[in-house]
Amino acid sequence: MIIDRRRFLTGSLTTAVAARGVAALAAPVKTADGKGKPEPEASLATWAGVRDQFLLSRDYVHMALMLFASHPRPVREAIDRHRRGFDENPVTYLHANFNLEGDARAAAAEYVGGKPEEIALTGNTTTGLALLYGGLPLRPRQEIVTTTHDHYVTHESLRLRALHTGATVRKVQLYAVPQKASEDEIVSNLVKAIGPRTRALAVTWVHSSTGVKLPIRRIADALVDVNRKRSETDRVLLCVDGVHAFGVERESVTELGCDFLVAGCHKWLFGPRGTGIVWGSAEAWKGHAGIIPCFEWGALEAWMHGKTPEALPPGPRTTPGGFQSFDHRWALAEAFRFHQAIGKARVTARIHELGRRCREGLAAIPKVKLHTPMSEALSSGITCFEVDGMPPKTVVERLLERKIVASDSPYATSYARLTPGVLNTPEEVDLAVAAVKAIAG
Repeated sequence: MIIDRRRFLTGSLTTAVAARGVAALAAPVKTADGKGKPEPEASLATWAGVRDQFLLSRDYVHMALMLFASHPRPVREAIDRHRRGFDENPVTYLHANFNLEGDARAAAAEYVGGKPEEIALTGNTTTGLALLYGGLPLRPRQEIVTTTHDHYVTHESLRLRALHTGATVRKVQLYAVPQKASEDEIVSNLVKAIGPRTRALAVTWVHSSTGVKLPIRRIADALVDVNRKRSETDRVLLCVDGVHAFGVERESVTELGCDFLVAGCHKWLFGPRGTGIVWGSAEAWKGHAGIIPCFEWGALEAWMHGKTPEALPPGPRTTPGGFQSFDHRWALAEAFRFHQAIGKARVTARIHELGRRCREGLAAIPKVKLHTPMSEALSSGITCFEVDGMPPKTVVERLLERKIVASDSPYATSYARLTPGVLNTPEEVDLAVAAVKAIAG
């Protein structure tokens, strides 16, 4: 069935002439390769050049952009272009440019290593996790295993799914001491938790609670043995909240080996605020039930004939319909292209370099306790720590007085966090560490 989202909205309205004029406002920049990908600008060859693409205040050292990102120039310009088009002629601009939704899906697929039809577009990680777990095929008495380290949104999404299905949720501890965690400990504890009724593992790639990065590939490999003797409807699905690795780690979904990956795009990726994705393999999507009607012509056409939209590809079928903040969603492709232009491997190396510098600096301060592993195999961009006798929120407040923007983790056991990224310099990391040393006394 051919998907035509424009037909869903246009109906019998004929706007072809006007649409051609309006569409020009959203025309992609011409490129040498003719494929819509911007040529890497010379300025992106240096980290100072990358930093110059942002309007971030130079009055602060920004060490909390993992919460909410600033937009780089290509993303800002795309948002402004779409917003202008909507403001000038909203209906015809909407009709003329729905193809940009497919453009965003294609750019996301190239970045994660999947296929466009496997990707659902969402507004954030929370919506993505709710969509994933809300439609996960579960039978009564089946269970989902998650961890004690996961975020409220995962736990709450699973609790609600259990209420509606009769399935159960079980939480396991993967490591006792985060800074001393090992891959063997994590994988062993997770595999031991799998029982005959386990249908899914709900894990987070990088824990915002501790900064620990899970060995997703090793977990996926362990599940191959578990699933070998199981039927398709009993196979354990590996579901990953990847938001704090997305835009940091270079691995594709194929390299990870997971079944589903969920991530917001307005954190490390610097994507438009209010955007996110859910990727699932073709096999994993089978049996998944969407929970919000999509805006695909194929779905409406099926409804008109008394049918359901199950024949549609899973990504578009699962993408929530309704009128969205299209000026932001349609600019999402530019964020993926911006990262690709810098180079995924280069981004990963830079963030790990700065993260290691941060952890080593904090570990050398007598009154500071580091909670994130020093090993790069078990850490990413988040560094969690505490200052003796000082609540995390106080640490963050004291740092802000020194123009260092930090954050604290929203968990029962909370830590202060520094999260250097590609927009920071080694000197800024040193300034942040020195500020922590000063407030530690």
